Amino acid sequence: MAVATYLDRIVAAHRRAAATDGRPLEDLHQAAAAAPPTRGFAAALAAGHRLGVIAEVKRRSPSRGELAPGLDPAALATSYHAGGAAALSVLTDAEFFGGSAADLAGARRACPLPVLRKDFTVGPRDVLDARIMGADAVLLIVAALGDRELPELVGLAAEVGLDALVEVHDGAEADRALAAGATLVGVNQRDLTTFEVDHDLARRLRSRLGHDTVTVAESGIHGPGDAQRLADAGYHAVLVGEALVTSADPAGAVRGLAPAARVRT
Repeated sequence: MAVATYLDRIVAAHRRAAATDGRPLEDLHQAAAAAPPTRGFAAALAAGHRLGVIAEVKRRSPSRGELAPGLDPAALATSYHAGGAAALSVLTDAEFFGGSAADLAGARRACPLPVLRKDFTVGPRDVLDARIMGADAVLLIVAALGDRELPELVGLAAEVGLDALVEVHDGAEADRALAAGATLVGVNQRDLTTFEVDHDLARRLRSRLGHDTVTVAESGIHGPGDAQRLADAGYHAVLVGEALVTSADPAGAVRGLAPAARVRT
């Protein structure tokens, strides 16, 4: 019997919620189409010669519990911007991460950076909700989506003006992401079952992602050394959560990662 991962449990909860969501898709699509222009998430990561930092607004996690009691999304976003972050990632899952759409809206209002809605997307309403709440990008986790769902959601995101960060955990998922039309791919180095981080996974997969893909490394990035190794491998950006959220000086922590020079691929 396959071992259920934390992702399986979270996605199952989101699918149960989606099954009872009767809001008309046409109404959501119209609202998404009427939303203000996005800020260009992928473009912000690809710009320049330096490694971009996607700095995360994250209250808690299922594995670590509370990370930042009393977190102020606007104040934290302002600090990240001051430190040189290229973009923000904001958890909006309430049950498992304590996030909300209000966290995303507050962080985005506080600074000019583009924002990823980091949540567990399982259907079109999630994508449209991301656009309506003000996100500039939406997270699509390959391990959580079927072969038909993934390209449909990649296409829907593009249709309403969102970038789709397609997250993979191994080579087979990377192939699925590219086959689905992904042009922005994140490699999560954390094993879904053991929670262990494979610090070499992103580097091993980089050549598999091609030259035209905007690439992001996730998990296990704690300091300048980690950032520089990923920049040397050709990654455009790193997504960093706990190391920044728990820092006494978030702006300084971002600043320590951002100077890494990126090898062009």
